[in-house]
Formats: sequence, structure tokens, C-alpha cells
Amino acid sequence: MSLVDNTKNTFALTTPLYYVNDLPHIGSAYTTMAADVMARFQRLLGRQVLLITGTDEHGQKIQRAAESKNLQPEEFTNQISAEFVSLWKLLNIQYDRFIRTTNPKHEAIVKEFFGRLWKSGDIYLGQKKGWYCVACEEFKEERELLEGKRCPIHTNKEVEWRDEENYFFKLSKYQSHLEDLYNSKPNFLQPESRRNEILNFIKGGLQDFSISRVNLEWGFAVPNDPKHTLYVWFDALLGYITALLEEGEEATLESALAKWYPINLHLIGKDILRFHAVSWPALLISANLPLPERVFGHGFLTKDGQKMGKSLGNTIDPVALVEKYGSDAVRYYFIKEIAFGKDGDFNEDRFVEVVNADLAKNLGNLLNRNLNMVKKYCSGNVPSIASDSVSEDNALKAIGLKLGEQVKANYETLAFDRACEAVLRFSQACNKYVDEQAPWKLYKQGKQEEVEQVLYVILESIRLAAYLLSPVIPNISSDIYQQLGFGIDFNNQIETANSAPFAVHGKWGLLSGEQQLGKAKPIFQSIEVTNKL
Repeated sequence: MSLVDNTKNTFALTTPLYYVNDLPHIGSAYTTMAADVMARFQRLLGRQVLLITGTDEHGQKIQRAAESKNLQPEEFTNQISAEFVSLWKLLNIQYDRFIRTTNPKHEAIVKEFFGRLWKSGDIYLGQKKGWYCVACEEFKEERELLEGKRCPIHTNKEVEWRDEENYFFKLSKYQSHLEDLYNSKPNFLQPESRRNEILNFIKGGLQDFSISRVNLEWGFAVPNDPKHTLYVWFDALLGYITALLEEGEEATLESALAKWYPINLHLIGKDILRFHAVSWPALLISANLPLPERVFGHGFLTKDGQKMGKSLGNTIDPVALVEKYGSDAVRYYFIKEIAFGKDGDFNEDRFVEVVNADLAKNLGNLLNRNLNMVKKYCSGNVPSIASDSVSEDNALKAIGLKLGEQVKANYETLAFDRACEAVLRFSQACNKYVDEQAPWKLYKQGKQEEVEQVLYVILESIRLAAYLLSPVIPNISSDIYQQLGFGIDFNNQIETANSAPFAVHGKWGLLSGEQQLGKAKPIFQSIEVTNKL
């Protein structure tokens, strides 16, 4: 059992391949925002990054959804997949690959992978009886069901009884392999609560699972028995591998696995945990392929403290949210206010309060206020202060010297909220420092050198804060950098990796008197709520 090679300077990560039975929802947006933050951060570290997202487009649920709208499955999936692409653009998601499981190259990869399992002797024909949730595309154990034979996840949907011939994968054969994996690699599945859940599930004994369906046209046929259609989850998980193919490459496992494999990080919601933490590693072991480095299952989102659902009429339209408030504000709230891995809540009043306090009043006002003082007291030029001439006992420098590594550690462990909170506290310390040092008083007293040092320290601290938050709020960070005289756009990933590497820009003391400040302008306008979503 081999794992990812950490000596490569590459970082490949994935979102789930989102099921296209309906329009994208806020949960899908949440996972993808987190993935984009991680990808941007890894690029700052100078790594070659591949961010994979896409859509899962086969299965009975898709077929029924298309039929309900009098559309062919292909037409229906084209429409819904395009909605995901559109939303990712709105959210400023800079993915590298968007894989659709209806891609012809994907079929070739799936069939070759199936062939490996077949040769391993891990696939057999059998009879499957049980309760099936079409919404989950998954068989459920009777003990899991709610009253009225309803699915524990899709609580308003009854499961269906199935008794049919299926091909099965010998998951039970890999019980000890998976136990060894979780014992030897405690960080393979995070956070710890998810790991404990899966350990308990494995201890209960693993059962073989069916990887085909009958009487279903929408999907790939089983290579050696076209009466059967491959199970949607078997097909979907392999989309992560198909997405690794370079443009124009032949669709073979050898080509797909050449550069980016194994995957460094799979980001998923906890509702699809077992597929990624049990089925996926077992399939890979059977195919004699290395395992991913890490699987991270985040929590669910609620609205105003309640579970979201169409029947309750309290869903959040992510498109409307971004169009009303902007991508940076939406990204900041969900990344900073929710501890990644735990359940989180969206409340519009809280949303407005947070982004106004942090982005407008704290960070934005700090920049505007101090650029105006530089204009007034220093003729609009960055003070000619050498960073090493500032005492390490200086309140802001003392924090700034340690902040980069602290925030880096937070990002790497997916503690995004802690990264944001650390930078926010630094920004608050900057505002306090301005008030305590009162450069306007020093100026009146003729203490020009002290004025210049105070303003230099503040401007450099603002720069560092903007840089460290750039994976989360790239537009605002770019505005700050450009007003400080850096011609860097954090949305231009190639330029950023070359011009603003973390090893230089992630440390306090970069700003110099040679910088030509840009035109000062507000970086974030305070939001006033009129009509709520």
C-alpha cells in the first residue's frame, strides 16, 4: 500500500464531482471555495497546482430528473453542468480541470480500471436485495432507515426495494488493508471526528458492494456484460483520475497517472464520506495504485440555525448571494466564520455584520486612513525606513515576524478560520497602534522621523495582512497591493507565483521607500441591507 510522494513539487486537489440532478447549491459552493483557497495558497508556496472540479452525470437519479423535465439526459446534464461553470466564475474559482463524467475519455479510463479489478479477481456476479435510495444512489441498511422506510439523509424520500442481479466488488477482502491504513496513517482522513466515524464503520464489518445496475440506460455499460450499467459511484470516483489527463493525451491509466497522481487532497462533504474513505481506497488497492495523501470531510451548512430544504423554503441561492454581495464578501464569510470540518450556519444579518466589521471598517478603513496620512505627512511617498531599523520590540513587527509561518501552518492544516482570525487580530492591532502612536500629534511636535517610522510599520503590516488573506479575498488583496505600489494581481496565478512568492512576501519587512504608491480608493464599501435574500 503506497501513498503520495511528497518529494514532488506538485499539489493536486479535488472537490467532489457534483451530481447534476439539480442546480448547484450553497453546499457545493462552500466546498469549492475552500478548495480554491487551498489551491491559491499552494501556488503562493511555489508549487505546481492542479485544482480539479466537475460534474457527476450518470445514474438513475439523473435519468429521472431529465424525464421529469421532458428532456433527454444528455441535454439535461449539459444545462446543469453549465450552471456549475457559471457559478464557479462568479465565485472567482480558478480551477485547472473541469471533468464531466460523460466525457468519452472518461469511459476509456473507467473500462481500463474495471479490467484491473477483474484481473485481480475482485469482481463477481451476484444477487442484491435491499432498500435503495435513488437520491443517494446507494443501498441502505434497514437499521439506518427512518420511520416509514425513509432515507436518513433525504428524509422526505422513501427508499425502494430492489432485488436484482448485480456485479459486486469484494470490499470485505480489504477489511484488514483499511484497518492497517487508518492505524498507520492517522492523517489520511480528517478531521478526527470523521476518522472515528469510519473506524467504527469498518469495525462493524465490511460487506461487498454492488458496482452495476440493470434496467438503466444512462451510464457506461459493464465491459464484459452490456446488460449491466456501471454503478454511478464507481464511475464518478474515477473522474478524479480522468481529470489528470493532459490536453490531447491518449485516455489510458498510464497517461493519466504520469504527472499529478497520487492526489494530495480530496475535499468532500461528510455525506459522501464512506465512498471516499472506504470504497475509494479499497478500489485503488485492488487496482494496485497508490492512495491519495489526505481526505478531508467538512460539515453541513444550516440557515438561521435550521437545516436547509426546498420544503422549508429556506435554501440559499449561491448565485443571488454573490450577485448581491460580491465574491470576496461571500468567500470571506464562509471561510472565516465556519471552522472547516464542523457544521456551520449562514445568517444574513451576521454575514453583513462580519464583512462590514472586518473588511470595511477594520482592513479597509486602516488602509485608507494611513494612506491619507502618508499623503499629508510624507508627501505621498512611502517613508524611507529600513525594516531592520525598526526594533523587534515594536508591537506590530513583533507580531508580523511570526505571523506568516503561523498562517501558513493554519492553511496547510485546513484551519482556514484560524488563518483569517490571526490576520484579523493583526489588523486590529494595527488600528490600536495608530491610535496609541498618534502620528498626527507627532507631526505637530515636529517629530518627522518618528512619524515616518510609525506610518512605515503600519503600511508594511497592511501589506502583509493583504498578502496572507489573498487566497480568501483575492480582489481586495489585489486592490491593497496596487495601492501600496505593487503591480500584482492575485488573480493572475502565474504572475503571483513568480512575483510574490511566500518566502519573500509572506515575511514582515518587504516594503521599501522606493515603492510608488498607487491611487487611494476604498477597497470595500460597507453593505446596507435592504431586501433580504
